[in-house]
Amino acid sequence: MNILSKMALIGAVAIAGSSSAFAGCGITSGSVRIIANDFPASQAVTAEAMKCDGNGASVTVNLNKDYKDLIVAAMTANPAEYTTSHATNSTLVSLMNDDLVRPLNDYVAKYGQGIAKSQLITVDGNVMAIAFMANAQHLFYRQDILDAAGVGIPASYDDVLAAAKAIKSKGLMDYPIAGTYKAGWNLGEEFVNMYLGHGGSFFKSGSAEPAINNAKGVATLNMMKALSEYMNPDFLTHDSNAVQASWEAGNVAMTNLWGSRAGAVTDGEGSTADIENNTKFASAPTAAGGSTPASTLWWDGFAIARNISDADAEATFKAIMVGISPEMAKANVDKANWLMDGVPARAAGVGVIATAKGAALPYPMLPYMGALHGAAGSELADFLQGKETAEQALADIEAAYRAAAKEKGFL
Repeated sequence: MNILSKMALIGAVAIAGSSSAFAGCGITSGSVRIIANDFPASQAVTAEAMKCDGNGASVTVNLNKDYKDLIVAAMTANPAEYTTSHATNSTLVSLMNDDLVRPLNDYVAKYGQGIAKSQLITVDGNVMAIAFMANAQHLFYRQDILDAAGVGIPASYDDVLAAAKAIKSKGLMDYPIAGTYKAGWNLGEEFVNMYLGHGGSFFKSGSAEPAINNAKGVATLNMMKALSEYMNPDFLTHDSNAVQASWEAGNVAMTNLWGSRAGAVTDGEGSTADIENNTKFASAPTAAGGSTPASTLWWDGFAIARNISDADAEATFKAIMVGISPEMAKANVDKANWLMDGVPARAAGVGVIATAKGAALPYPMLPYMGALHGAAGSELADFLQGKETAEQALADIEAAYRAAAKEKGFL
């Protein structure tokens, strides 16, 4: 898989190049049906694409934070319920596993002259998605709270724990840490990040056999448990929306949150000037004495359904090109680390760039990674609630993964 390389991703988020504009929608017929995640960047993209609605064409949008749980079934229908889906490192794989999205080479050649090379997500010579932004979970911290506790900016998770202990002992906050630990996909992603930070490998070399029940896996779970002890007791219900709300309410001093939320917590809305002025961003912390940030690099983009007419696919590609135009990105600089050429780097993007420059690894685009991710998200809650040991939790993850992998034909 010739996916966005790490260096291309760093360059795309850090360097502004020449601009190339898309001239109008050019759509006079067809049905464009978009499903996407619901956060500021996708809101900006789809709002721009909606401008193509009318003049003989229909454009509809479903923004849904649970989109990843809906897209496979929606794209399996014939015709597909949506003509295009928000896609990422992980969701594109789930769509490709069932042959639900089409190659875009011809559309890129015909209508994609303004697309930067770093936006082309290419698998075995076929462009399978068009990326519009880079993302990663990284450290958000409150400078005023750290100063009051007498601690510096945490560079490692041991530093995070030491800072949390100081904050709590001085009575500054009861629960100074927040995390996207909601049971399911979010919790699975936290495990993926922390395990990579510990230098772990998910599978035996050259196979789909799981390989997480080891010392690095145990250390990963123990660190996650230690962090959770400084979180609100209902941490297993906290997704990105909940963490953002807690941050804006001033209840949290440190979190490893998505870079796509950095603009939202400093936009003058939903919080106070004092909290926003003291909200700062840094690389994701390292773990276990290592030097690699415990995070994963991501891209967000769009893939187009296979089970739709060619006319609807062409109309959809044109609408998406309008949605992810450099002009849209320039008008919404603070909402994402945009990959389009000619877009200035945003001030709130320093955490993503620092995490990328620290050599964080891209999220693994393996056909069977989704099954392991899902197993981790389902099986870790009992361990974090003190109901089983780390070794038992890891064994449970591997067992759940094997069952899913066998069902899908990976094992």
